[in-house]
Amino acid sequence: MKLPELDSATIDRIIEMAWEDRTPFAAIEIQFGLQEKQVIAIMRRHMKESSFRMWRKRVSGRNTKHLHKRDFLAGRFKSTNQK
Repeated sequence: MKLPELDSATIDRIIEMAWEDRTPFAAIEIQFGLQEKQVIAIMRRHMKESSFRMWRKRVSGRNTKHLHKRDFLAGRFKSTNQK
């Protein structure tokens, strides 16, 4: 899978958004044009292996990371850095 060239500030923001429980992958796709698979690849590349495994375990069962699985429209908090 080919990933776009991203600067370190952008990568940091993508990782931050991916860690947030109520930020769906769709929000990352809208803001950065990255699909869920690409976000996972970035996380795998830029995190320690143990941190990546912990994140994947948390995210894989989390309905809030996928808009179509949510039972609400808006979360409690929206970062000012988010579009």
